[in-house]
Amino acid sequence: MLELQSVGKRFHVTGREVVALADLSVTLEDGSFTTVVGRSGCGKTTLLRILADLEQPTEGAIVRAEAAPRSAGVVFQDARLMPWLDVFENVAFGLRRRLPEREINARCTSILEVMGLSAFIHAMPSQLSGGMAQRVAIARAMVLEPQYLLLDEPFAALDAFTRRTMQNELVAIWMQRRPTVVFVTHDVEEAVLLGEQVLELEYGRLVGRDQVALAYPRDPMDLMVIAHRRDILQRLHGMPRPNQPAPGAIAQSAET
Repeated sequence: MLELQSVGKRFHVTGREVVALADLSVTLEDGSFTTVVGRSGCGKTTLLRILADLEQPTEGAIVRAEAAPRSAGVVFQDARLMPWLDVFENVAFGLRRRLPEREINARCTSILEVMGLSAFIHAMPSQLSGGMAQRVAIARAMVLEPQYLLLDEPFAALDAFTRRTMQNELVAIWMQRRPTVVFVTHDVEEAVLLGEQVLELEYGRLVGRDQVALAYPRDPMDLMVIAHRRDILQRLHGMPRPNQPAPGAIAQSAET
């Protein structure tokens, strides 16, 4: 288990202070799938970077149950493959100088088979579609056998059909290998289709938390999926900006 206790993150930009996260308390159970949803600039990526140890919080604490150092695999919005390496070597890159060649081959062959890429191990990144490139990026993260798989809007640039396929494939991999997944998205439907727990961020604050107790794979047209999506959208649209009165208060002030 990993717990964020009243975590905050502040930046100083051109002489002024920007609050990216404020008083965020979240628990991530081992092997869980959490999605984080909110509009651009709400703090989603900052949260992911803190979980990946790429940023340190300026307030609060992170409490980890495990005694050993945790490992994290990170997948970004673009695949970020090395164009001079083929698919196999892109996936194997993080294992070089760490494992013997036999184990590298076994791990890479296994994860590429799981990702449906066995026929493309010698393909170059320029020969891959967007969906295939993202498969390689996920395989590169998963081959490290991380405790945490952190994904920052990895399917945002894909067409709707490829995106749905990738969502189902990601869930299948998670159910097979059970890393603790944190998936950032601005798409509320995607958050509900994937997450056991949906965290809703607005202006750096946690404004909602939904438990989605629905079986996988989930159907976007399922009435319960639609209901969760509607409730989340209503909460996010109803949030006033910090230090500003709510819309109702503005109207009342104008009347007086």
